[in-house]
Amino acid sequence: MATKISAILDSFMEEGIKLTPIGATLLGVPGADDKLDDFSMVGQKAREDLTRKTLESLKAASPENEFDRIAQSVAIERLSSELRLSESHESRALFNLISSPVTSIRQVFEMMKKDSPDSATNAMKRLNAVGEALKGWCSTLEVVAKEGRVNSSRQVKATIGQLETFAKGAFQTVAKKFDGSGENQPLNEAAKSAESACLEVAKWLRDSYLPKSAPKDGVGEERYKMWARHFTGADLNLRDTYEWGIAQLDEINARMRRASERLYPDATSLREVADRLEKDPRYTVEGEDELLRKLSEFIAKAVERLDGKEFDIDPRIRNCEARLAPEGSASAAYYMGPSEDLSRPGTTWYPTMGRKTFGWWHIVSTWYHEAVPGHHLQVATTKINTERLTRFQRNRVWVSGYGEGWALYAERLMDELGAFEDPGFEMGYLSAQGLRAARVVVDIGMHCGYKDFNGEVWNAESAFKILHERALLDEISARSEVDRYLGWPGQAISYKVGERFMMESREDAKRRLGSKFELKKFHSYVLNLGPMGLDPFKAEMAAWNGQ
Repeated sequence: MATKISAILDSFMEEGIKLTPIGATLLGVPGADDKLDDFSMVGQKAREDLTRKTLESLKAASPENEFDRIAQSVAIERLSSELRLSESHESRALFNLISSPVTSIRQVFEMMKKDSPDSATNAMKRLNAVGEALKGWCSTLEVVAKEGRVNSSRQVKATIGQLETFAKGAFQTVAKKFDGSGENQPLNEAAKSAESACLEVAKWLRDSYLPKSAPKDGVGEERYKMWARHFTGADLNLRDTYEWGIAQLDEINARMRRASERLYPDATSLREVADRLEKDPRYTVEGEDELLRKLSEFIAKAVERLDGKEFDIDPRIRNCEARLAPEGSASAAYYMGPSEDLSRPGTTWYPTMGRKTFGWWHIVSTWYHEAVPGHHLQVATTKINTERLTRFQRNRVWVSGYGEGWALYAERLMDELGAFEDPGFEMGYLSAQGLRAARVVVDIGMHCGYKDFNGEVWNAESAFKILHERALLDEISARSEVDRYLGWPGQAISYKVGERFMMESREDAKRRLGSKFELKKFHSYVLNLGPMGLDPFKAEMAAWNGQ
């Protein structure tokens, strides 16, 4: 039965879809596949006004049941956080290779249907809209720059490079997706127009915006707290979290050394172990086609292994695709959820970065994270949970602390279940854990100005060193990761911090419930709660009765 709160949130969704055609495509809502968002201040203010109006209505409403109470609480927390970032211009000024209008515009074409009668026409119109959308974004950057909010030079330069990469055929690749014959001239011309627009914006960023950008990478502790609160949904003691991250990394590295002795007893460093694993035929995959085959097979086997045991996986969401990420993406794998009607399945994306040989030793753990039991199981379960969660919760809420925390917990769970008994795959799992612990250290350290292990303030080079030598990332990925953290303050810590909340909630439930505790029921309850901030998540889990 609909409640006043669900009606308010349904209205917010409907009005929001009208203001973000990209979001409509991601949801699978038809009617806007030929348009792009208005990234100008006019469009930004329209979305901000809708958020403010919805918040006022939510705060005045009274929940009618427990599900209503949670929906209201989640919505108020999320929309309040978004409004703070919008009103302060924080969310308008900061952009990076993963999160920006540039990446959203490119990625949305990958999520469009290509086999409907109007697919090619929609793609053509949307490609022709790229220039205006990017121009609107540039105008917003100009406005907020005048008010003292600018991005760092590092992020601007990275985005310039991304735009230039897109200009070298990225949208012609899109055109081929919708017209394999290559004979649709209007579509081809639209693709070239989109690429020309990318070059124009790259030039504008270099000539006009870059000189105004901030030479300093870190945002400072005050701004960092706002972002960390947004990404985790928790009020964290940053110094304590930083020290905890160091302790976690030390523990992980100690286990790495034990695993390396089983692998290569003659190795003199963890870095050497990783380099040897990258070339060891037991732990590598040759070629993109073989990689995609193995990833798809891996997902299917994970579903079979876990369904009915640690999880009850709904038949509607057993399928999860594996695809190669578009050129110009950041170096990290990622996941995008299914459409609202499930006609488009959840999809994992692997960025090749020009490589033809891939380190399967670390991909194994990553794909538990991205697919099942990680992001796909969590996101897709939320999508189909229509009885408990509002449409807003199912489709609009994403809290990194909950989502990334669950996905990292999923990796830990697979370790507990013996998935990494082979020391090569154990090293891959540990490198993933080490990366998330190192992120806590370097993200807080770089943005808040803490001292590194040599007594100097954390910077890009000292961060690269710890990621390369102790989290065992290859050089390209380590450099990309550092750029990512510096352009997305507070997001990088959400993985390990979220996992910490998950594990603490599980251990607390075991203590409280004793013999009544069941792991599968714990997993079911966590997933059915839906996305929320970590502080309210902890409170909800503390009240769980084991059913």
